[in-house]
Amino acid sequence: MKTIKIILAACILAFGFSSCNDDSDDPIIIDENPLAEFAMLATLTANNHSVEVYSEQQQFTIGYNELFLRIKDEVTDSYLTNADISWTPIMHMTEMMHSCPKSALSKTEDATVYKGFTVFQMPGNTEEYWELGLEYTVDGQTYNVSERIEVKAPADGKKRVNVFTGADDIRYVLAMMPLNAEVAVNDYSALLFRMENMMMFPEVANYKIKIDPRMPGMGNHSSPSNEDLTYDTSSKTYTGKLSLTMTGYWKINLKIENENGDVLKGEDVTEENESSSLFFEIEF
Repeated sequence: MKTIKIILAACILAFGFSSCNDDSDDPIIIDENPLAEFAMLATLTANNHSVEVYSEQQQFTIGYNELFLRIKDEVTDSYLTNADISWTPIMHMTEMMHSCPKSALSKTEDATVYKGFTVFQMPGNTEEYWELGLEYTVDGQTYNVSERIEVKAPADGKKRVNVFTGADDIRYVLAMMPLNAEVAVNDYSALLFRMENMMMFPEVANYKIKIDPRMPGMGNHSSPSNEDLTYDTSSKTYTGKLSLTMTGYWKINLKIENENGDVLKGEDVTEENESSSLFFEIEF
C-alpha cells in the first residue's frame, strides 16, 4: 500500500496586546483526501452516506484487488471514523450466485480509511455481473448498501488467478499477489483458498506451492535460485523467491502439494511437457 498522506494543519493565534481588536482566531484546518493518489472505482450511495471505493489499480479486475474505503456523511460533509464495516461481493450468474475469497475490512493509520482485499474469479458481462454489498454500523445504527460493479480481465491479459478442483475433489482459488518484477531474485507471494460453499472461501494454510518459471519464447529456459512458496503465519500468505534473469514474458509453472506431500494440481515441466496445467503469467 502506498503511504497514505494526511495533511492536517491547525493554527491558533492568540494575541494579548491591548491594541489588538480580535482576542483570538478560529483554528485553520486543511484536510486533504488521503487517497488522492488512488483511483476511485465506485461510489455506493444510500442512507445519506457515500461509500467511496479506491484502488491503486484502475479497475476491479480478475484476481487480487486491494481496496480502500471511506464513508462520507452527506449531511455533515465529513468522513466517518468509528464504523464497524463488512462486505460481501456477489456474482450474479444466469443460474446461480456465488461470492469470492475476501479479507475482513480493517482500519488503517488514517482513521477515515478502511482496507481489505477481494479475489474475483471471473469477469462480469452484460448478463452476469458482480454486486458489492456493504454493512456498516455507526453509533449503534446499522446500514446496508449494495451496487453493481464492473469486474474486468487484467488490462495486460496475463493470468493471475487459478480456479481448480484438486485431486482431493476440493475446489480451490489460487491468486498471485502484486509483483513489481525486476531482473533479480524477487520476493514472490500468493494466496490459497478452498471453496467451502458458494459463499465461503476460507484460507488454506501449510500447503506448498512449487514454482518453475520458464520463458516459452526463449527455448523454455528456467532460472536459478528460485524458492518454492511456503505458508507464512504472520502475513497469512505463501511466500518464496522468484528468479527472473531477463525481461520479457515468463510463465510461472505451479504445482501444489498438501501437508502430506500429495500433489493436488500441477505437473513437472519436462522435455515432453512444456508447461504445467497450473500457472501464472508475467511480462515486464
